[in-house]
Amino acid sequence: MSTKELLVTRKSGPRGPQDGTSHKDGTSSKDGSLPKKFEPRRPSRTAPPQRVAGAPVHPRANPRGLGAPSRTPKDMVLLFGYHSVREALRSKHRKFVRLYATDSAAEKLQQEIAASGVEIRILPNEEISARLSRDAVHQGLLLEARPLEAIDLSDLSGAGIVMVLDQVTDPHNVGAILRTAAAFNVEAIVTTERHSPEMTGILAKSASGGLEHVAIASVVNLARAMEQLGDMGYLRVGLDSEGPADLAETVLTIPLALVLGAEGKGLRRLTRENCDTLARLDMPGAIKSLNVSNACAVALSMAHQKLKV
Repeated sequence: MSTKELLVTRKSGPRGPQDGTSHKDGTSSKDGSLPKKFEPRRPSRTAPPQRVAGAPVHPRANPRGLGAPSRTPKDMVLLFGYHSVREALRSKHRKFVRLYATDSAAEKLQQEIAASGVEIRILPNEEISARLSRDAVHQGLLLEARPLEAIDLSDLSGAGIVMVLDQVTDPHNVGAILRTAAAFNVEAIVTTERHSPEMTGILAKSASGGLEHVAIASVVNLARAMEQLGDMGYLRVGLDSEGPADLAETVLTIPLALVLGAEGKGLRRLTRENCDTLARLDMPGAIKSLNVSNACAVALSMAHQKLKV
């Protein structure tokens, strides 16, 4: 047997079929190529899902496929909901950027829209929803506007009632306080620059237009602001569940600063120390404590009855 014949015999021996190439692991291929397990892996390319023609768009999805709504610039606030947008359009202090509205919502506010001169774009309801968070109940109205300018404590008249909020951070609560403050003709809300919610979005919706009627004094240091209010002649009354007397029995005078603390934490030490007096709200029922926004409403009602303002 020649060398050539010997080589052929070894390639077609018992460890592989006569018409293929055997490999060390006992596998073989007819065309002499490497078995699949030795072939280089290629990255799989899964085709992106195609939107079926006529399939409904999710009401919260961006209709242009741009993903989640972009962040609102710092020099712009978003106001949505019928009452919030209506009162903003009526306000002489607001500067508007643009109003997005459905046909029916724009018809309800046609007088305010015409009087304000705001630029308006008519959009379907789902496109307005796509510009807001999922929990935003906009009622077909979204107004882009400039923030209201905060006032300085020195701008206060010294002849009314102000509410001081000591790190009340929940936007629903602050919005409800603003709504109540507007109803009782409170001159201003004093709050801190930090540990307080932005005056936009959910807060403005909860305020139901009250944001346009109550001035906001945003201070860096609340203790110093309390001292300044005292120097201006304000009676500073801190609402505290452990207060020595019932607010109904406390002598009140004008100008008056009613001070509210955050739920759970209450008034901080320096805030308490800068109050002229502490008072509690005695409730006749089984539950003795109130939500901070409800406490605000009860306190303002008592103050108005006692002061006749």
